[in-house]
Amino acid sequence: MKKIKKNQPWKYLFWLGPFLTVVGLTAGLVSGNWNLIPLAFLIAGIVISAWWVVWRSQQTNWWKRRSTQASTNALIAILAVLVILGLVNFLGTRYHLRADLTESQLFTLAPQSKELVHSLQQPVKVWVFDGNQNPQDRELLENYQRQSSNFKFEYVDPQTRPGLADKFGVKDYGEVYLESGEKRQLVQTINQNERLSEASLTNRLQQITSSNTAAVYFLQGHGERSIAAGEGGISQAVRALSDKSYTTSPLNLAEKSQVPDNAAVVVVAGPKRGLFDSEVKALQNYLNRGGDILLMIDPETDPNLNSLLQEWGVRLDNRLAVDVSGTSVGLGSAAPIITDYGQHPITKDFGNGISFYRLARPIEITPVPGVEATPLLRTKPYPDSWAESDLQSEKLEFNPGKDLKGPLTLGVALTRKVSAQSPATSSSTPSAAATASPLPSPTTQSQASPTPSATATASPTPSPTTQSQASPTPSTAATASPLPSPTTQSQASPTP
Repeated sequence: MKKIKKNQPWKYLFWLGPFLTVVGLTAGLVSGNWNLIPLAFLIAGIVISAWWVVWRSQQTNWWKRRSTQASTNALIAILAVLVILGLVNFLGTRYHLRADLTESQLFTLAPQSKELVHSLQQPVKVWVFDGNQNPQDRELLENYQRQSSNFKFEYVDPQTRPGLADKFGVKDYGEVYLESGEKRQLVQTINQNERLSEASLTNRLQQITSSNTAAVYFLQGHGERSIAAGEGGISQAVRALSDKSYTTSPLNLAEKSQVPDNAAVVVVAGPKRGLFDSEVKALQNYLNRGGDILLMIDPETDPNLNSLLQEWGVRLDNRLAVDVSGTSVGLGSAAPIITDYGQHPITKDFGNGISFYRLARPIEITPVPGVEATPLLRTKPYPDSWAESDLQSEKLEFNPGKDLKGPLTLGVALTRKVSAQSPATSSSTPSAAATASPLPSPTTQSQASPTPSATATASPTPSPTTQSQASPTPSTAATASPLPSPTTQSQASPTP
């Protein structure tokens, strides 16, 4: 007579043990938080599995049964697969491996942006006051957030959180603000036609996290280029300096007896009339204190700076720099093409780029003891370039005895040691250079340049950087572009 075994459903509770164990491990690894919930699942699974093993081991020859060995092997294989999957999931959530395969690196931050975010020492948060989340803007913010745990962002609808909007002074939808501690700063206003810019975000991030700001003064009162917006001004350079955390102010030395002590550099941009002797003396005293000056002098003008420049071994040539190769690119002979740059921090970012300097005057350099002169901009050799003396003639041609053969120096950096009694021994010198920044720039094939701006370069000694030109228009060919831009042929605006 066959004996019928009673059904014992509770013995199948064994499978609940491994299931709960896997659930606990997965929850803890994925979330990274081993709080009460994953620990409860894990402990319950281990207890049930241990109890089932102890109960089954009390049966005779249970470990020696073929079914037990097969079940054990299957269980170990299942657990191994689950553990591997859990580890893969854990690594995938903790470490993001991304590859930008777009030709223009559309989804990659510029090195400057990455370095800045990596160096954040305190939490910074971006508030986007817009009810609609644009995928492109969110992708950019997520790229920043991946670089540092101190960078966070949040989208806020001003209507649902009016108190927060009032706190930031929000006036319209799409305003983006940065907050770091008690500091708050507007980044930009985004809309359908203008998306969030990496350049704006990085520049504002640098401003809000920087504790020091340098003051740049622009000499006024002699017909210099205006720092206000308008034709013929240098508002682009002023705006670029502001984006780099510099403060810019006009300076009238006829009203003040000396250059302010907080001046990092004084810019003299194209004076049309001569400076008063008292103003020249104020500039000389500023240099003797360790200050820096950027001079940009137009042809056929006399700024009354000969005495100052003579101390540094510089003389401004009254002739016009001519480059016949400029006609091949539609610029004319009066726009020298520069590809030869001096080895100096001012021109280190020019690389193999091309820059144009329309209506420039040459500079003659005479060695002076204690003064180190570094030519920054040199034209091509004769017969491509020369210094033309006849500015009235419609036909430009080299005249021996009157004209000077190239290559010509159009810009020079001058440094010298200051005396031990000088209160200032070092300062920064902005130069007329297209900076390497997270601004969108053309591709390598383009001759357009990123927004030209004044670059600060450390200088242990006072150094007036002289560039004799009517309208410096650096137009360097960019070699790396953090953001996509069309490949176009353009010329930068006349800014230092």
